[in-house]
Amino acid sequence: MSEYPTFLYGKPRFDQDTFFGRFRHFLDVIDPSTLFVTEKRLQECVELLDRFKQGTLPPGVTNAQLWQAQKIKQAIIHPDTGEKIFMPFRMSGFIPFGTPVVVGLLLPNQTLMSTIFWQWLNQSHNACVNYSNRNASKPAPVSKFVQGYLGAVTSAVSIAVGLNVLIQKARRFSPTTRLLVQRFIPFPAVASANVCNVVLMRHSELSEGISVLDDNGNVVGTSKVAARHALLETALTRVVLPMPILVLPPMIMAALEKLPLLQRRPRLVLPVHSLVCLAAFGLALPLAISLFPQMSEISVNQLEPEIAMATDCKIVTYNKGL
Repeated sequence: MSEYPTFLYGKPRFDQDTFFGRFRHFLDVIDPSTLFVTEKRLQECVELLDRFKQGTLPPGVTNAQLWQAQKIKQAIIHPDTGEKIFMPFRMSGFIPFGTPVVVGLLLPNQTLMSTIFWQWLNQSHNACVNYSNRNASKPAPVSKFVQGYLGAVTSAVSIAVGLNVLIQKARRFSPTTRLLVQRFIPFPAVASANVCNVVLMRHSELSEGISVLDDNGNVVGTSKVAARHALLETALTRVVLPMPILVLPPMIMAALEKLPLLQRRPRLVLPVHSLVCLAAFGLALPLAISLFPQMSEISVNQLEPEIAMATDCKIVTYNKGL
């Protein structure tokens, strides 16, 4: 396959049926270079795509130019509202703006107040990213997002503070062991908060169901079973996502801090720690969101009887969300 296949408006450039294809697609989605696109360049991309839809493309326009224009437009403009997404809350800004928060979460010797602050800041940033990239095709009450936000902050802070208190009271741990164990506290706190956020913000799908589509993209019904699968896959993604970000850096830093260079120059610890977090974040985000296809498949035999009666297809699809 050529590097740039024939352009398809609104479709991914890479094959979404394979993990590698989804991984390459999400590398495009989170590409931070789109943060530096000028207003003039953005308008040129929008106009080029409009001319493609109208069938009035000027001669000489290549597939590469069209794919690049679509990448830029999708990175900056919300597909439902048509408005620009605030830079820190774009998917392409998730890593550069989220890395300082990750560094703060993993700082050693956290106090009670610093633990609460960094967990609150992390969940606030996540909530803003989720809201800015929400499905806005149907109006949804802001209260749903507030509920998810408050639930995520409460669970993250409660677990982080609770584990910190337990570790401080654990007399069997030496000071060195206690410090090492404390470094891993952010992971269970953030992972549980992410799951809590998904369940609270999307719990209505469990009672109302989600649309399932046939081979032609037509809605054949609404399924609560598919909704459970969608939420389970999304929750699993949200658990896997912080794993390399919050587990690998403490392990790597525990080894690096023993090096003579960092022992002689302790001021280098924070910059090295930041680079390790940035590398872990950049690797983990596309890997986690590539685990499952955006449009997942499920056998009609696993769904409600009325779904099987409404279509001849053996396999239907549903949008799992991110």
